[in-house]
This record gives sequence, structure tokens and C-alpha cells, in this order.
Amino acid sequence: MSAIPTAKPGDTATLGAADLLRSTGLLADGPVRWAAPLPSRKGGVYVVELSAPRAQAPLELTRVGKWLERLPALRMDGRRPTSRALEARLASFWWPRSTILYAGATLRSISGRAAAIATHVPGDRQPHPDGQWLHLLRSIEALGARLWWAETDAPEEYLDAVLDAFAGASGPPLPERPPGALVLPWANTRRPTGERQVHGITGSLLPEPPRAPEPERRVVEIPPGDADGATRDERGSGTTRRAPKPGAAPIVTTPRTPLKGARVTTRATTTSAGAASRAGGTSSTSRAAAGRGVAPAPIELSQAALDRLHAELDELTRVKRPEVVARIKAAREHGDLKENAEYHAAREEQSFLEGRVQALEDRLRRAVVIDQAAATGRVMLGSTVTVETGGDELTYTIVGTADANIGAGRLSSASPVGAALLGATAGQVVDVQTPRGAIRYRVVSVE
Repeated sequence: MSAIPTAKPGDTATLGAADLLRSTGLLADGPVRWAAPLPSRKGGVYVVELSAPRAQAPLELTRVGKWLERLPALRMDGRRPTSRALEARLASFWWPRSTILYAGATLRSISGRAAAIATHVPGDRQPHPDGQWLHLLRSIEALGARLWWAETDAPEEYLDAVLDAFAGASGPPLPERPPGALVLPWANTRRPTGERQVHGITGSLLPEPPRAPEPERRVVEIPPGDADGATRDERGSGTTRRAPKPGAAPIVTTPRTPLKGARVTTRATTTSAGAASRAGGTSSTSRAAAGRGVAPAPIELSQAALDRLHAELDELTRVKRPEVVARIKAAREHGDLKENAEYHAAREEQSFLEGRVQALEDRLRRAVVIDQAAATGRVMLGSTVTVETGGDELTYTIVGTADANIGAGRLSSASPVGAALLGATAGQVVDVQTPRGAIRYRVVSVE
């Protein structure tokens, strides 16, 4: 197994798309002109390049303006920008000595992905929003844009290597480039390892349309043996009732009494988006609510809990994420990516880390800090309460569900004990109903 080679610094002026792919050990195919059919039905890596370098970003102000007009929620550095300000920010990421515009990867058909990107409308979520900055250029076909590609069973891993090769060969950026910006091709806004470009632009895609919930349906659960829903004597004549003809009187039916032993339940079916959200982990509540067009529920936190979340997020993004990325890059140099156990272990760790980052960001977006200044000796969110039960004294800090950790003494306000203690004062006796029966707590102190 041979290590993946990398390009030498300073080669960006002469490093074309084919050279970029070959520098990672891939076999480059192509090129085809922009939007032309691409003869590859397998997964792999593809690169969009210009026929020659451009000293300035060939952006078209009218296209940038239409993109901005379509997106009322688009913000730059937290404020609504003008078309010229947004154009200037996009232009600041341009590489004047490079022909490389964008690099992408897909596990499916490279041809299908290339066609989806070519027909994309900036701001739309479909057919594929990656590389949407390409459509803000002046007539990308007239600029001589073309695609090179390489088939591989490990597209994300090799895309990461291609981006590293581009970074290693990058020349000097424009002086107005934002500080801390990643060294990526102009239209790339993120890496497959999770790092996102520091462009300050948010709301660049239209919001997902609200999904109307399906109507409730009545489900009859019958005992085993009556598969048709009735015994032979109760099935009736077998006559099929058809819909009335136009103008005829409607047919009114009376629900039949369920069979003996049957159980009738009424339940609301969930949308596919809701089901997928529940499988997505901690932030599924907000994603499911967004899919139904409902604002995500706020998360009540104390100031201490909010500080802990900010500290954890800072640790993950500032310390842990670079460490994992470094391990991924080091493991990639050991050889074949498909059979590199160390590499896949590092990628799995990176996946868990990014999931935790997304969960923390979701909580912080929905966080509502509860003001504890109005506390009057009653148990409330953020209170530290000492209780006595069965001769033992226990101390809990009442927190929101997102910050609960019973092992650390943080009790959720939504738990049976936490909910019962809310509003209690020192000396008060509280009975808590649990699956094991009623348990009596006496509040010793509230802080």
C-alpha cells in the first residue's frame, strides 16, 4: 500500500484539475464542458475548473442580487447585506492564480451529481445545493468551465485528500480575504471532515416547506384467527359499496361495533421527516418541529448550564476537532483508505464529534435563560435543594432536561421528582408518585 502523495506548495498557478486528482493517486478522466453529459455512473470525486486563471472573480451583480432577493433570511455577519457588499464578500475568497473552482464527491453517480449541480438554482435545496456559488458567476459556460473526475469507492476520503493537495499548493490569497478562512477552492464552503468556511453568510438556502401532518386514522386491532376482521357469520353478504354517482344522495354508514376481544385505538401517523428526525439523535425535536412548520420548543437553562454548554462547544470546536482532523490526515498517509482501520476509526470519532457539535449548537439556539433573581426561597430551575427521604439526605440541582445528569446531582425539572419539587419551600413535605409507589420527600433547604 502506497501513501497518497501531495502537491508541493506554490504549484497552484500550474496545478489544474487533472493534476490535482493525480496528485492524490487517482486516475483522472475528462474533461467535459460544463453541463455536458458525463460518462460515469459510479461514485467518485469531480473537480470544476476554468480554462484559464482570472485575476478577479467574474461575479455578476444581477445574479447576486436575485439570490439575495429570493432569501429574506440571508444575513452576512448577522445583518442584511446589500448586493454589492455580498458580492464583495464572495469575491474575497477568489484565488487569482488558480483555475480550480470547486471539488466535490458522491457515493452514487458522478454523472447524476454533476447534472444536478449544473441545473441548480441558487437558494434552492434541490436538486443539490453544494457549489451554488458557481451560478453567481457570469455565464460559467462562456468562462470555459469544464469537469474532470475520478472514480473511487472512497469518495469522501479522497475528496479530503484533494482539498489537502489544493491547500498545499495554494498561492497567496486576496488581501481582503476574511481572517481565519479555510484554504478551499472558491465555491467550496465546507470540508468532508466537518470544518466550514468562515464566510459569515447564513440563510443562503430557502427554508424547508412545512409538511402538513397526515389525518388521524382509526386502527382496529383484532385477536389472532379473524384475519378478515369478522367471523364467517358476521361478514354479511359481501356486497361491495361503491362511491355514489355525481348528484346522487351520499351513502351514510354507521360504524360497526368492534368484535369481542378487539381493541380500538386512534393514532396520528407521522411524516417521514418526523420519523427520520427521531432517528437523528439529540436535536431531533427541533428538526421534527421544523418539518411540521412548528417553531422548535425552547429549552430552559440556568446561566450555569448555559456556560457549561458554551465551554463544551468551545472545547470541541477549538481543541477536539483539530485533533481529530490531524489524526485523520496522519492515518490517511498510511496507505489504502478502504482497508485502513486507523483511518476509519478516526473518521468514526469525527462523526460522533460533529454530531455532538450540532446537538450543542441546536440547544444553544433554543436556549432560554431562566432569571433566578426572583427566587423567594422556593425551588425553581437552577435551585440547589436538599431533601430527606427514608432517613437519607440527598442534594439536587434542578436543571432543564438538556442539562440533566443524575450522577452529577443535576435533576431534570421534567422528571417526577423534579416536577414535584418545583415551587416547594424549606420544611414542606412532597409526595412523589413513582412506578414503585408514592415516595415522601421533606425539603430540608433551598439555595
